[in-house]
Amino acid sequence: MRDALRRVSLGYLVLAATAVAYLVVYTSRLGRFPTSFDYLSILNTTLPLVFVAIGQSLVVLTGGIDLSVGGVVSLCVAVTAATASIPWIFAVLALGTACGALNGLVVAYGRIAPILTTLATLSIFSGLALRVLPAPGGSIPYPVRQVLTNPAAPTGLIWLGLAVAGWLVLRRTRFGMRVYAVGSDESSARAVGVPAAAVKLKVYALSGLCGALAAVFYVSTTTAGDANAGTPFILTSIASVVVGGVAFSGGRGSALGAVAGAVALTLVIDILFFAGIDPLYQSLFQGLFLVVAVLLGTVFVRRRRLS
Repeated sequence: MRDALRRVSLGYLVLAATAVAYLVVYTSRLGRFPTSFDYLSILNTTLPLVFVAIGQSLVVLTGGIDLSVGGVVSLCVAVTAATASIPWIFAVLALGTACGALNGLVVAYGRIAPILTTLATLSIFSGLALRVLPAPGGSIPYPVRQVLTNPAAPTGLIWLGLAVAGWLVLRRTRFGMRVYAVGSDESSARAVGVPAAAVKLKVYALSGLCGALAAVFYVSTTTAGDANAGTPFILTSIASVVVGGVAFSGGRGSALGAVAGAVALTLVIDILFFAGIDPLYQSLFQGLFLVVAVLLGTVFVRRRRLS
């Protein structure tokens, strides 16, 4: 337990520092503390990245990477917004899982490098998203929004709690232990009977499912869809994972740290807004924060190895 806390301490530290910066900038700008509406807005805005970060964490723990998360989110956002019906939401979750499974099949059984595989499928999924929803628009049923991201009630806390609980349960299952085993030393894992290929297939499928969940929550929050909505999630999901202390070599880290990193990265956008940064330059400052966060995460992992 103490070792697990050490692994995610950087993510919590970045989150704490970012939260303090948010409070300082907010109170300086408006002369009061954030209201419950502000906290709800942050929570609902964070949820899509939280789910993508969890999925990315699983992939990175096996020593891989999933660049296609942007395409999966874009495609599922497009389908969710274009269909605008409750039954289709379940179809979207199945679609995301299938997209992830496709990555897993190519990586695990085709033995193609994850970065090449997911870069290729990123283009495919992004193209399909534009085909489904050529222009921003669409909608989502009002009852779904009330259940997922109710702007007047903290329903998002329930989903955030379920996401964290799901990880904690998964971590302690045989499958969870096999994920760490494959990431630590795939050859040794195979030698003791771990079906490494099947584990990778399931991990990428879960990443796709997380991307689909992120898409549904994205449309629920914005009440509309955009075929390019998933693009920002590529870099931010990777940054969340690194800040959270998940080693890119695989086998070490926790998705809980990635969740903390996801919340911190979402707060950065609000900090820039309340700081009065020109929207034309917000992407510049956000990019600088991501670079610093990734560097800190890399240094933290290397220091832990040497300790």
